Amino acid sequence: MRLADGCGSERSDGEAIVPSVGIFWGVPASGRTVLITDRTTLAQAEAYGDCLTHPRGHHEVWEVWRHLGATALRRRGLPPAIASHEYEAFPRGRVVYMRAPALFTLYADRRLQQPETIAELVCLFGLTREQHTVRSDAHYRTLA
Repeated sequence: MRLADGCGSERSDGEAIVPSVGIFWGVPASGRTVLITDRTTLAQAEAYGDCLTHPRGHHEVWEVWRHLGATALRRRGLPPAIASHEYEAFPRGRVVYMRAPALFTLYADRRLQQPETIAELVCLFGLTREQHTVRSDAHYRTLA
């Protein structure tokens, strides 16, 4: 799990940010929307046709977090709103890597397709020096 905390070549723990695939949400916390992610490096990603993708799905990851409860979520630095909502309640998306064109694709709810949000996602997934594109997909559309 990763909360957005700025963009640099290293994470706050000093580890280098490597290009990754994964899933993400924009969740309200303390009066603003924070990005939360679950990432996988390309070396650990699963093949899906001509793509590399994250092995876990939104529902699976969310349920693990949700069952922690609000207090444990706070201790882990996650928004407590997770505990009282379904995974589809907040805008979400996925980053996949297309091997043939060597391109990362960020599939994101249109609510997250703001320049500053995309820039934050690019940083969080280590894509600042990688070819990437942003697309919409019916799977990542918040209905509420």
